[in-house]
Amino acid sequence: MDDKAIGERLEQDAHDAAQKTRLREELRRYWQVMTVYERFEQLVALVLSAVIAVVIVVALIELVEIVALILINEPLNPLQSDTFQLVFGMIMTLLIALEFKHSIVKVALRRESIIQVKTVILIALIALARKFVVLDVQTSPAKIAALAAALLALGIVYRLVREHDPPRQD
Repeated sequence: MDDKAIGERLEQDAHDAAQKTRLREELRRYWQVMTVYERFEQLVALVLSAVIAVVIVVALIELVEIVALILINEPLNPLQSDTFQLVFGMIMTLLIALEFKHSIVKVALRRESIIQVKTVILIALIALARKFVVLDVQTSPAKIAALAAALLALGIVYRLVREHDPPRQD
């Protein structure tokens, strides 16, 4: 790393530390004015966030182990449906868990008071997409049609909910 990159990294680390300190101070201020139920909700969100983080880490380690075993023990054939379903099903499960954790973190940081409908719909869409990835070749056409109809309905609802949201200011 050159001196400029090191300087930028140190500057970013200092900014991150200052932001964490501000978040802690903000939480302390909010804690003093929160009702008992709001404090309870905050604690539940923090505990859930920690539990989901542990689950994500364990699932990620398992995913890496499985991919490593597949690469070591057999030549990787992306057209082999069993391997594809296993690996991408696990990846989609991790994405669902990450999105769920993100929604809980927003509650814990008091950016939102409850889990938003849009987030629940998004998680359901990802779960249905995962279901399509791991579907067995022998799945009946009726089941595929039902899943497709559910996916379409959720997509429409997500679009409608999103249209009514105020524009984001990131």
